[in-house]
Amino acid sequence: MGRLDGKIALVTGVAGGIGRAAALLFAAEGAKVVGCDMNAAGAAETASLSGGAVTVMAPVNLASEDGAKAWVDEAAALHGGIDVLYNNAGTHRMSAFAAVTADDWHYTIRHDLDIVFYVTSAAWPHLVARGGGSIINMASMSAIRGAAFHQQAAHGAAKGGVLSVTYHFAAAGGPHRIRANAIMPGLIRTPATEADGIYDTPDSPGFQMGAANPLGRTGLPEDVAKLALFLASDDSFYVNATGIPIDGGQSVIA
Repeated sequence: MGRLDGKIALVTGVAGGIGRAAALLFAAEGAKVVGCDMNAAGAAETASLSGGAVTVMAPVNLASEDGAKAWVDEAAALHGGIDVLYNNAGTHRMSAFAAVTADDWHYTIRHDLDIVFYVTSAAWPHLVARGGGSIINMASMSAIRGAAFHQQAAHGAAKGGVLSVTYHFAAAGGPHRIRANAIMPGLIRTPATEADGIYDTPDSPGFQMGAANPLGRTGLPEDVAKLALFLASDDSFYVNATGIPIDGGQSVIA
């Protein structure tokens, strides 16, 4: 028996990293998983790795309200509903604050925050019709802390919005037995963070932060996926309207 047997789970951003890890784990635990991504090749690789247990649709532009709704409706129709929505996808532009342009700011807000609104709005009637479900939003420790090693004002503002709107999703969802929680990762080693240059050399911030972490390393996609699995499962039925840090204790242990 899997922890998600009988559940239909939608996961955004499954071409790699945390989204891929979550999609594969959800499927292994019995869920019918429908994922999407802008990266068609990466999404197809995830489907292949799952042995066909994960259905992928790509490219899907979730930063378009119409694109988000079309994907959600098609995914819901495929298996007859939605039990779990994991808003994992997001992308951003990072630079020193003095170099952030208005275009960078709006791009990041749109692709880190607006997509959560678009996808959740589209999924809402399906969750209500199902009699409840679990919404899992990808926030970040940058929602509540500044980052000196890699300045990210726009990203932090967007993820702060994701954390905040999670509480409002939970308030609106309570009467429908829809739960909403946010995951707040610290530094996770993914293809995206590697592309940001955080792990380029032994002296790069990723390795320095890993050495300073109470558990001796930075996070892995599988670490976050396991937390998402808990929030997707009935084991977390009474966990609602929370933001859960997952950073090995780095943010609070000196």
